[in-house]
Amino acid sequence: MTAPLGIFDSGYGGLTILHQIRQRLPQYDYLYLGDNARAPYGPRSFERVYEFTLQAVRYLFSQGCPLVILACNTASAKALRSIQQRDLPVLFPPAADDPSGLPSRRVLGVIRPTAEVIGQLTKTRHVGIVATQGTVSSRTYELEISHLYPDVTVTAQACPMWVPLVENGEADSPGADYFVNKDIQQLLHRDPQIDTIILGCTHFPLLYNKVRACTPSHIRLIPQGKYVSASLVDYLQRHPSIENRLTRGGAAQFLTTEQPKLFNDSASIFLGHPVEACHITL
Repeated sequence: MTAPLGIFDSGYGGLTILHQIRQRLPQYDYLYLGDNARAPYGPRSFERVYEFTLQAVRYLFSQGCPLVILACNTASAKALRSIQQRDLPVLFPPAADDPSGLPSRRVLGVIRPTAEVIGQLTKTRHVGIVATQGTVSSRTYELEISHLYPDVTVTAQACPMWVPLVENGEADSPGADYFVNKDIQQLLHRDPQIDTIILGCTHFPLLYNKVRACTPSHIRLIPQGKYVSASLVDYLQRHPSIENRLTRGGAAQFLTTEQPKLFNDSASIFLGHPVEACHITL
C-alpha cells in the first residue's frame, strides 16, 4: 500500500520543516497534522507530550503513512524515543521481507539530524541552543551532541516568548526585538565562546532576521529545516522499503485539531501561500 509521508507538529512551526522537505523532495505527497487545539506542547509534562504525540502518530499511520516526521522539537525530545523503542515494535512488527528487522512503520525526529552536523560547523567547540522550555528541560540536545561530539560544550537558553510572538503574528513587532535580544544576550553572557547557535524550535526561522540582527556576525545560526531535509533524503535512500511506499503526486494536505480557518490564516504566514485545512479530532 502506498500513501503520503506524514509530518506532525503540535502547531504551526513544523510547516517550516515541511517547506524545506518539499523543496528538496517535491515529488512526494505529504500529509501535515497540526495539533493546534492542544498547543503549545512546550510547558506540558513528558507523559502528556508522549500521549498526545502517540495519538497523532497513530492517526497518521491510520491514513496509511509509512513514515512520520515529528517536525516538533518538544515532541522529538519528549516522545520520539519511547515511540520508537516501545510502541512501534509492538504495533508494527517488521515485515517478513524486510531484512532490516525494523518496524514496518517508522517515526523520525528533528533533533538528531541537527545534532549530527554540529561537529562540522563549530570551530570553538562551544554551541548555543535557543528553544522552548520543554526542549531545554529535556536536555535532549545536550545528550545527543555530547554522545556524538564529547568535546563540544552546549549551553541552552529557554525562550518562552518566541513561540507566542510568532503564532500571534508579532514576529516583526518591537516586542519581538526586545525578547529576542534579551534571550540572545543572556545566552552569550553565559558562554561568550559560542560560535554556533541552533534555532531549536521550528517556529524560530520566522525570527531569523531578529536573531541575526542582535547576534555577532561571526556566530553561525542554524535553522533546522536544511539539515532535517538532507537527513531525510539520506534515510529514504538507505530504506527503500519505506521510500517505495510513498506516493508521488507532489501534493500536500493539511489537517488540524483547531478550527480550519484559524489554521489557514496562521499557516499562510509560515508558508507564504494560502492553504485549506480539514478538521480532525484525536
